[in-house]
Amino acid sequence: MPAKISRITTQQKSKQRYNIYFVEGDGDKYAFSVDEAILVEFGLRKGLELDEATIDLLIRKDTIQKSYLLAINYLSFRMRTRQEIYDYLVKKEVEPEHIIIIIDRLTKEGLINDKQFAEAFTLTRINTTSKGPLLVKRELIEKGVAPSIAEEAVTLYNYDTQFEKAMKWVNKKIGSSKKESFNKKIEQLRITLVQKGFTSDVIGEVLLSVVDEKDNAAEWESLVYQGEKLVRKHSAKKSGYELKMKVKEGLYRKGFQIDLINKFIDEEIEAGF
Repeated sequence: MPAKISRITTQQKSKQRYNIYFVEGDGDKYAFSVDEAILVEFGLRKGLELDEATIDLLIRKDTIQKSYLLAINYLSFRMRTRQEIYDYLVKKEVEPEHIIIIIDRLTKEGLINDKQFAEAFTLTRINTTSKGPLLVKRELIEKGVAPSIAEEAVTLYNYDTQFEKAMKWVNKKIGSSKKESFNKKIEQLRITLVQKGFTSDVIGEVLLSVVDEKDNAAEWESLVYQGEKLVRKHSAKKSGYELKMKVKEGLYRKGFQIDLINKFIDEEIEAGF
């Protein structure tokens, strides 16, 4: 037997939701609530009769609408990928079949677009971080962007932009550890640039530029500092030839050139350091 709507009231805590009451005896009884969008879609009004199938459809549609609004709120903070929305709705325990409906709707409305997300994400990374394109691509894939879309997006990160960013970072770091050998600094920079996701051609060109500007005076100062530390460390137990070999070995492992090492041995140790 169809149920007749006796009255419809606005919820106090949410003006976009409405309570539906059915006629029962001489009075009425609360039946369910719906979002304003569902109220309008089905033309709900006082006196309208609803059969059981329609009531079930209303409740199902409203459940989907509530989950849709959850997704809209999640999107209000920043752009999201299709996968991020899916994972969020799963976390909110939304029915799998409802998730598919919601994501399709958001996609048709232009609120989910992985291509646009990937491009915006790449530009933000270029402007606000020292990360290279390979790391940006990996981040995009981790967020659920298809590898082909991620690959296309990071083409925005061209060679010149990479080189400028990597060079700026290297120039900032090259003088921060003054007591290391130049070769060791270069190797450490190379490792970090790889970790940051810069391409091998850019890394090679940047480090080649740094090598061309090598400060020999600073290199000698670093070698003397490290050499004196090694002498102090080993002089208590070793002397003469053994001490020289121990210091030479230590400096070589630290990346200093052999001609500078020999100069230090001749000028500092043999001169009676």
